[in-house]
Amino acid sequence: MFDLAPVSLWLEDYSELKRLFARWRADGITNLRAWLREHPERVAECSRCLRVLKVNRRTLELYRAHSLEHLVANLDRVFRDDMFDRHVEELVALWEGRAGFRSETVNYTLDGRRLDLLINATILPGHEEDWSRLLLSIEDITARRQAEREAMHAEQYARGLFEHSPVSLWVEDFSAVRELLEEVRQQGIMDFRTFIDVHPEFVLRCMQEIRVIDVNQQTLTLFGAPDKHTLLRRLDDVLREEMQAHFAEQLVELWNHKLFQQRETVNYRLDGQPVHVLLQFSVLPGHEATWDLVLISLTDITARKQAEAYLEFLGKHDALTKLRNRSYYTDELTRLQRKGPFPVAVVVLDLNGLKPVNDQLGHAAGDALLRRAGEVLNKAVDRHACAARIGGDEFALLLPGTDEAGGQAVIEDVLRLVEINNQFYPGAPLSFSIGMAVCRSGDLLEATVIEADSRMYDAKRAYYTTARRDRRKQR
Repeated sequence: MFDLAPVSLWLEDYSELKRLFARWRADGITNLRAWLREHPERVAECSRCLRVLKVNRRTLELYRAHSLEHLVANLDRVFRDDMFDRHVEELVALWEGRAGFRSETVNYTLDGRRLDLLINATILPGHEEDWSRLLLSIEDITARRQAEREAMHAEQYARGLFEHSPVSLWVEDFSAVRELLEEVRQQGIMDFRTFIDVHPEFVLRCMQEIRVIDVNQQTLTLFGAPDKHTLLRRLDDVLREEMQAHFAEQLVELWNHKLFQQRETVNYRLDGQPVHVLLQFSVLPGHEATWDLVLISLTDITARKQAEAYLEFLGKHDALTKLRNRSYYTDELTRLQRKGPFPVAVVVLDLNGLKPVNDQLGHAAGDALLRRAGEVLNKAVDRHACAARIGGDEFALLLPGTDEAGGQAVIEDVLRLVEINNQFYPGAPLSFSIGMAVCRSGDLLEATVIEADSRMYDAKRAYYTTARRDRRKQR
């Protein structure tokens, strides 16, 4: 039975070790663990006291030994490296009077392969006084420990990918949301979009049922949170009311069994700054039936959104004055001709004295004058009107739903703002030549613009005549 046992068995004689322990006790040693750690050479002395009497076939196979003699002659190759701490604990167990010990340790085969082992040692009955017979059973747990190490490595690798991902990652539990959706299905609801339009409180309830399991470091950085606890405690500051509409669309897709989604949305940092993000939602494989493990990634696209907004702004605005550009002005004329509302007042303005400023003070001074013109005209009209730069020093105001009296009131506001502007800025004064005409329903806006332009030129000639300037020479 010993020889054919499926585990490695060692029969050993520890009697010399017992006599060594007796001498140490007589010398006053009480704390063996501390003493051996202080004098590690004494551990080797203990090992030399152990005598292997017999091993079974499985032992020779395990250690790649030809015979007991071959194995014993090479024990220094079997017991090495990281055995020290474990061997000390085995010795301490016997020192403290226990009848054996159990430990995990590392040995090596004679061809150098590492073995992870589970050892059980027992002093055989009848030998308690002299320790002359001690039986060790050794179970090879190398494969199990290797699998555990690989699993730990995989977990550390996955955790590293999660924590150090350059995008914000959220692990969430949507199982309660799934249950709520199933309850609605069981009620016979077929048109889910209409259902949430009628019951918006259902969307809010689903949002409240989401459980955040974990977030990564980039999430804390993105939202300006010092730690996970603070972020999760202040989720209402991150996911504001406007998020409800985005989440409603997410629910509609989940209702239609779409378990991978992506959309652009807006969240907020803890300091209140908006963050535009590309949200990608995915129920992780193996959790499709429960939705209890969902990965959400948020990619910060704020810079892209700002660039898009700026490009859109440039497409409709004059970069220097911040007024609408000629392209937008032309489109707005077409829209107002079709849809009104009438009457539409058209005010055409020409900046006086721009050429002398450019010639005498330089184009930087001329640009500054144009920017001042933009400030005045932007403040003079409301958001329903259009203030545009339509040429180098020419501007136009399109005032829908405005008659002659309303148009004249706007002109007076412009003149008042010009006066204030000139008080604030030193140097060349800001001055406009202005013409106005009103287009009524059935008339052509293009003809009204020509009429307003003609009146502006009349004002321009009057300006130069009054100032005793020859416009042809000055311009």
